[in-house]
Amino acid sequence: MGKLNLAHLAMDTKNSQEEAFSAAIEASRKVGLDLLKPSSRDLEAGGSLHEDALVVEPYALGVYAPQDWDRLRTNREAGATAVELTDLAEEQGMLGHLRDATSRALYRMAWEAAGVNCIFQGAGEEGNNPQRLIKRLARYTHLIDGMPDFLDRVRTVDDIDETKRQGRRSLALGLNGVPLPGAQVSIEEELGYLRVFVQLGVRIMHLTYNRRNSIGDGCGETSDAGLSAFGHDVVAEMNKLGIIVDLAHCGWKTCIDAAWASTQPVVISHSAAWALHHHIRGKPDDVIRAVVETGGVIGVTNVPAFLGGAGNLVSLLDHIDYLVRKFGINAVAIGTDKVCSIPSAVKPDPGVRLKRRAAWEGLWPSGFPSHDAAWNKPEQLQSMVWTNWPLFTVGLVQRGYSEDEIRKIIGGNILRVARAVWKFPAALV
Repeated sequence: MGKLNLAHLAMDTKNSQEEAFSAAIEASRKVGLDLLKPSSRDLEAGGSLHEDALVVEPYALGVYAPQDWDRLRTNREAGATAVELTDLAEEQGMLGHLRDATSRALYRMAWEAAGVNCIFQGAGEEGNNPQRLIKRLARYTHLIDGMPDFLDRVRTVDDIDETKRQGRRSLALGLNGVPLPGAQVSIEEELGYLRVFVQLGVRIMHLTYNRRNSIGDGCGETSDAGLSAFGHDVVAEMNKLGIIVDLAHCGWKTCIDAAWASTQPVVISHSAAWALHHHIRGKPDDVIRAVVETGGVIGVTNVPAFLGGAGNLVSLLDHIDYLVRKFGINAVAIGTDKVCSIPSAVKPDPGVRLKRRAAWEGLWPSGFPSHDAAWNKPEQLQSMVWTNWPLFTVGLVQRGYSEDEIRKIIGGNILRVARAVWKFPAALV
């Protein structure tokens, strides 16, 4: 059954950590299969298609390694600041796969189970400060450098296809914000870091992240003023440099303004249909239409609170169905927006966990929950974990999509956008 048969994972395990992760993957797979109840024919067809297709996500958070609790404790006892500890915990999650052979095996196991070939990796913290953004970018660059036999950094669309042929995986690096110095001396100086970050490998950027910035309003603001005059300059520079404009966290008018301003396709990398569930992270039909008319796409997320309904795998497929019916098969992709966390072999130490104030970017107006308990039930989360990606394809087979249509949804549509927008290296010389 290709990617749907996890027996090979169990046979290849060499220690308890690998066995535990294999069991967790199987348990989540069972939850998803119990929801879909596919026929053996659909299961076989979906598994084979998923394994053969070029599977590309317009937005994902990747695979996180377990924490090294001893190291965190040692640093805390040595007087590390809250910022240092937060950075260390994040670095361990992103780079812990390089720690030893077992960690690298678990990382590969997650990718193999998911059957994903490339993800547009959120590799820059939310905000606009270049110093803040570069931390995650550096970590993911280091991760790629540390696994040259398995990972590659995407420069062009051809890189994605080539890594699949080689049996490797790839990351197209993106930022959850546009890097801006904030000095506001001149428009040209304010835009200067976009070029630098493209040279560092970034291929997609969010215009806003929930809150308002100098570019435009985010989706969490009570107002919806749209794209600023400077925001038009930002979109024009992103078009010039070959950076995909991502509107996932933008306010609705900002989305429409940016789509109209752009000369290149724009995307909503991970969202949902407001028509099916009223959440600020979803997008209404007029916003989606403006994006689709640029040649862009909307990626459906797997965050239960954004989907509504049962908040599970079936809900995700319902949003895909709606969007395809309304906007056509070329308009839809899947961008999960969830971390795949490898379970720790060591019991977490609550003594080194940090209590943090609400993050600046975590702007969720009353009535629009994000990750509270009501939307994080096991039957919701487990059905849509990242390693269940092959079940997304099986679900599409069940719902009557043709092979060509499925290939577009699970990778072809976002690749079409990337091929139209990315200009590396010509735009940088």
